[in-house]
Amino acid sequence: MLTNAFKNLNGFQYLNLTGQRLGNTIADFEVHVAVKFETYRLQIVVDNIQVLLAAVMLVNTEGMVTIDSPNMTMCYQSSPQMKCTFEEATDSSGWNLTSKTVRYELNNGIVVQLDTNCATPEYNSCIAITLNQVAGMWEGIYECGFTKGSVRHTANAQLHVALLPDVIQMNFYPLTADCTQTGGNVIEISATIENSQESYDVWWTYRNEKNNVLNTSINDILVYNFKVTLNCDYTSEAQYVTVTFKNSVGQEKSAQVDIPVIYVGKPFCKEEQIDEEFWPNAPDGNTVINQTCPLGRTGFSTRTCKGSAWLPVYSECISQEMKKILNDAEAFLTGLGSTEEMAMQIFEGLENSSTSASSNTTADVISFIKILDVMATASNYVVLKEDLLPSLINGASNILNKTWDDVNNTIIQNMSANYLQSVESLVKNVKVNRSSGVNSTNLALKISHDCNVSVFGINVNLNRTNGLIKSLGVKNLMTRLGNNLGSTYEPTSLLLSATLEDNNDSRLEIRLDFPKEESNGTKPFCVFWNITKRSWSNEGCVVKRSNNESTVCECNHLTSFSVLMAKGEINLFGDTLDKITNVGLGVSICSLLIFLIIESLVWSAVVKTNLSHFRHTAMVNIAVFLLLADICFLASSSPDVLSSSWCLTLTICKHLFFLVMFGWMLCLSVMLVHQLIFVFSPLRKRVFMFLSSIVGYVCPIVIVGCSFIYYKYTNKPYHSEKTCWLVYERLLEGSIHAFLLPLGTIILTNLFSMVVVILTLVKTSVPDSSKADDKDTAKGILKVVVVLTPVFGVTWIIGFFQLMLSQNNPMFGFVCFSFTILNSFQGLFILLTGCFAEQKVREELFKIIMSKSKGKSSSVTNVTTVPYTKDK
Repeated sequence: MLTNAFKNLNGFQYLNLTGQRLGNTIADFEVHVAVKFETYRLQIVVDNIQVLLAAVMLVNTEGMVTIDSPNMTMCYQSSPQMKCTFEEATDSSGWNLTSKTVRYELNNGIVVQLDTNCATPEYNSCIAITLNQVAGMWEGIYECGFTKGSVRHTANAQLHVALLPDVIQMNFYPLTADCTQTGGNVIEISATIENSQESYDVWWTYRNEKNNVLNTSINDILVYNFKVTLNCDYTSEAQYVTVTFKNSVGQEKSAQVDIPVIYVGKPFCKEEQIDEEFWPNAPDGNTVINQTCPLGRTGFSTRTCKGSAWLPVYSECISQEMKKILNDAEAFLTGLGSTEEMAMQIFEGLENSSTSASSNTTADVISFIKILDVMATASNYVVLKEDLLPSLINGASNILNKTWDDVNNTIIQNMSANYLQSVESLVKNVKVNRSSGVNSTNLALKISHDCNVSVFGINVNLNRTNGLIKSLGVKNLMTRLGNNLGSTYEPTSLLLSATLEDNNDSRLEIRLDFPKEESNGTKPFCVFWNITKRSWSNEGCVVKRSNNESTVCECNHLTSFSVLMAKGEINLFGDTLDKITNVGLGVSICSLLIFLIIESLVWSAVVKTNLSHFRHTAMVNIAVFLLLADICFLASSSPDVLSSSWCLTLTICKHLFFLVMFGWMLCLSVMLVHQLIFVFSPLRKRVFMFLSSIVGYVCPIVIVGCSFIYYKYTNKPYHSEKTCWLVYERLLEGSIHAFLLPLGTIILTNLFSMVVVILTLVKTSVPDSSKADDKDTAKGILKVVVVLTPVFGVTWIIGFFQLMLSQNNPMFGFVCFSFTILNSFQGLFILLTGCFAEQKVREELFKIIMSKSKGKSSSVTNVTTVPYTKDK
C-alpha cells in the first residue's frame, strides 16, 4: 500500500491517495479537478508501481484559518505576539517555523510561550504564541495549524526582525602587544559574524577614536578586518578595542576585546610551545586565550601569567559531538524543535558520548553537566517521557567515571552540585507511566508506589497514603561535593535522593537504612544536601539507630532531598566529657570570682614591693581573662541554638581572651626567670607594665584581628558554626593555627621557665647533701611544679598530644580525660595555688575574717613567702 501525506497548496487540502501494486510498469496519472471555476493539476509519479486511484477530494479552506501577526519589522530583542484562530473546534493545534530552509516545530521554552486558552464563541479553536526577546534565528515564516481527524488546516505569516549579530567573534594577532619591540604595538583585529540580509553600519573604537570598517564575505560569514596601533605609555588600566554594529532601526550591539600589553620594564612571561600550542610573551596578571584545539575538538584554552611564570594550561576544548549536543539542548530550551524525538536524540547522544574515550576530559565533563542543566530547565516547560530514562541514567552514571581532577577543588565542588541538582530535577520531572526504574554502575533509579524500596542496599521507607516515589542512589559523587562541615567530617560512598509525586500529605517522614561502612572510630550524622545554600545540613534529620550493620536516619522533608552519611569525631565516652567540661567550667567561674574578690580585699596588704606588684597584676589579668573565656565557652556549648552573628562573636571573644590570658602567663614566667637570673638588677615598674601591656593586650588583638581579616578576604572560613570555634583543616591549614602557634610558643617558653626555677632550686641545695635535705629539695621541686603549672598554662600542652594521637591509641582516652579535667578546672587550681598557697594572702585573709568576727585584728607572725617568688 502507498500513502501520500497531506499537502496544502493555495488554500486547498488534499486527502490521502491510496493505491496497490499491480505490476512493474510505470504509471503517470494526471488528475484535473475544478473547484471555484479553477483547475488544479495533481500529478503522481510512482516508480515501478501502478496505482489504482481510490478517491481524490479537495476541500477549500481559504479564509477559514486566520492569523494575526505584526505587519512591521520587529526590533532585535523585542517580544512579538501572533495569534491563529479557526471557526470550528479541532483536536490539536501548533506552530512551526521555517528559517533558512529548515523547518522547526515550536513548543514552550524560555523564548516560546504558547497559549491555547484564547478561544471565543466565534472562533472555537485558537492558539497564540509569544516570542521573548527574538534574535536573528527567529526571523522566518511562521505557520499555525489546526488538526481535526485526518484534516489539517493551516495559515502562515512572515516575521521580519531588524537583526543584530547574535554572536560577535573577536580575534586578534599577535595575542600580545609587545611595546619592548619595534612595531610590536600594531595589532590586527577581526570581528566575525554570521551572514544575514541586514545592512549594518560597523565601526571600531579605540580611546575615543572612531573608524568605519567594511566586511569581507566568506561563505556564510562576514569578516571585518582592521589594524590598531596601541599606545605604549604605561597604564594600569586594560587597553581594549570595541566593535559596534548598527541595524536599520538604529539599534546597536558592541563587542569588546582586551589586548594585553607588555610595557618596558614590567614583568612578563616568556613565550612557550606546549603540545603544539603556542603561548606568546604575556604581561603579569594576564590570561591568554588560545583558540586552537586538537583535531576533532572545538573551543579554546587559557593560560595565566603570574609574575614571570606561567600557570598550568586550562583547556575548554570539547569534542565536536559534545558541542553539537550542547547546541541542540540550548535550542530545545528556547522552544525551537523541542519535541519528544529531539529530547530522545539529545540523551542518546549524551549516553554515546559518555562511553567514548575521546570525551574523557574535564572540559567534556563540564559540557555534559551543562547539557544536563539545560535539559533540566527545559523539563519545566516540556513534558519529558520515560523512554529517555535509560539514556539519562546510563550517561549520567558513565560521566562519574570520567576525569574531574584537572581543575581546583572549588570548580569540582560546583560541578558536583550542578550535576546533582540537574539529575534530581530531570528524574523528578520525567513523566512515568510504566517504568520501574533503571540500574547502572554509579546511579540506580527505583520507581514504585510501594512505601518500601531498596537502592544500592539503602532501604527507604516513606510514610504516605498515596503517590509515586522515585528513589535515586548515587555513587562516586560524595567526595566531590563540598564539605562545609569541616575536615573532621568524612563522607561515605552513598547518596540517596528521594522525590514524591501526586501526594497531598502535609506531613511526610522518610526513614533510610544505610549499610554500615568502616567506622574508623567515628560516628554517623544524618544530613541532606541543601540545594539553595549548596551545603550539607542536618535540619530535620536525626540518627535513630546505629550499630555495626547499619545506620537509620529519619528526616521530615523531601524537597530536593539528598542524604549522606557524614562522619565526625566520635565522642568515645558518650556525653561524659561534656558533663565534666560543663561542671568544670562552672566550678572555675565560681573559683575565679572568689579569687578576684580575695585579691581586691588583700591587695593593699600584700602588694608592698615591685615584685609583688608584678606578680599580683599578672595573676589578676590571668584570672579576669580566663573567667571571660570560660563564660564565652559555656555560652557557646550549644551552637545549634545560636545565631550566626552570636556564634562568630563568641568565637572571636574566646580566641582573644585565651590569647590575652596566655600573654600574661608569659609575662609572669619571664618576670620570674629575670628575677632568678638577675637578682641584683630588678625590673622597673614602668618597664614591666609597658612590656606586659604589649605582650598581654596588643599582640593578642593584632593576632585575632589579622587572622579574622585574612580569612574574611580570602573567602576561607574563620570559624565553624557547628562548634563556634576556629577551623582545623589539616596541618598548618585552618584558622585554628592563629591560636595554636602562639599557644605553643608561650607554653614552650613557660616550660623553659619552670626548668630554670627547678634547676635553680636544685643548685642551691647541692652543698647540703644529707638525705633530709634531698627530701626537702624534692618537696620544693614538687611544690614549684604544682604551683606554677596552672598559672603557666602548662596543662594545655596535653591538647597537642590529643591532636597527635589516633583515636585507636590506648592512651587516647586517658589523654582526653586528662585534658578535659585539668583545663576545665583551671580556675579552681588558680584559686588554690594563687591564693591559698600564698602565705601572705592566707594571713591577710585570716586577719580580715577574724576582724569581722571579733571586731579586732589578730596578731600574726610574718614569715617568708614561697621560694619561687623571691618576694620578701
